[in-house]
Amino acid sequence: MSVDKKLKIGMVSPYGWDVPGGVQVHIKQLAEHFIAQGHEVSVIAPVSDDELVTEPWVVSAGRPLPIPFNGSIARVLFGPIASSRVRQWIEAGEFDLLHLHEPGIPSLSLLACWAAEGPMVGTFHASTTKLRAIAAAGGLIEPMIEKLSARIAVSEMAHDTMTSLYGTSAVIVPNGIDYEHFASDRGAKKDRTSFRIGFLGRFEEERKGLPILLAALPAILAAGRDIELVVAGPGDPSKYLKGLDPAILKRITFLGRLSDDEKAEFLQSLDLYIAPNTGGESFGIIIAEAMAAGAAVVASNIPAFRALLQDGDCGALFENEDSAELARVVSSLYANRSRILELALSGIDAAKSYDWKNVGAQILSVYETAMAGNGKVGVGSESASWKRGK
Repeated sequence: MSVDKKLKIGMVSPYGWDVPGGVQVHIKQLAEHFIAQGHEVSVIAPVSDDELVTEPWVVSAGRPLPIPFNGSIARVLFGPIASSRVRQWIEAGEFDLLHLHEPGIPSLSLLACWAAEGPMVGTFHASTTKLRAIAAAGGLIEPMIEKLSARIAVSEMAHDTMTSLYGTSAVIVPNGIDYEHFASDRGAKKDRTSFRIGFLGRFEEERKGLPILLAALPAILAAGRDIELVVAGPGDPSKYLKGLDPAILKRITFLGRLSDDEKAEFLQSLDLYIAPNTGGESFGIIIAEAMAAGAAVVASNIPAFRALLQDGDCGALFENEDSAELARVVSSLYANRSRILELALSGIDAAKSYDWKNVGAQILSVYETAMAGNGKVGVGSESASWKRGK
């Protein structure tokens, strides 16, 4: 089957749709890219608050349950009611193909893989051996992984995790970004006089590294009176501000959660984007977006970021969890604007490869492989329900 025809694609999100997260962003933007190309896409996902879902192509499977996972809170959905809703969605969809994200954890993607027959692609995002710790008991995962017609890993790290857990391999296709969205107005940041460094993420999660950045901040701010820190993302900043010197507080701004347009404007306003994450990352979508927006990147040297920044060619690296070295790197760049420009230009060039035009074409190629000789998606017998899998 050729992907020149318009497809009916069913995508499954394992995580709560109305809570920010890299996997959800990936699914949303991939769906929008394919819809813009004329394909028909339906996404089923856990949803905490239906009023927060604005996409007409998103189907709620019910309210997720929050569980600790990989230094974060994963909002997942599992059980007989969710299984029934997934089966109904598959039956009604008449899909040419199912695209299941993170089918190795107990949530909707696993349920869809359990219920469906026909062409299925699984994308593996996680880069942690902790994945097995939340897997369902009784050998539930491995047989489902074998059912997949094709597998994608978003990075070498995600591929290594998948191989170590399930003994199988995958095609590596990175996460995508809307390059033009972030690149279109990146010259706008030139109309200000301050030197702006920024951070974006769920900063209440320790692994996102905001405490590392704040520990480095006094030394960073001492390098120049025009330096300011701007923090964006959901969370309560009050606990991070307690005990800080009032002179430092005056140079920190918390923006809260941003819309897509506000995020692009924020990234374009930065001289340096700081990614002090301490681990648990398999790619780094926000770093790729920051590069497209023209911000030079300073990131911890965790494997995913080191790969994304090409060992420092496209951004500066510092030793993970070393706030003193972070301060030294930022202060050095502040004093060397030509190096900042070099890193920004290298980042802009590297970010182009992550545009959805390129990434989407690679995923469609995987779809074609998965659909070859496999017919359409259908629902298996009730013996494939979650209950009988115990």
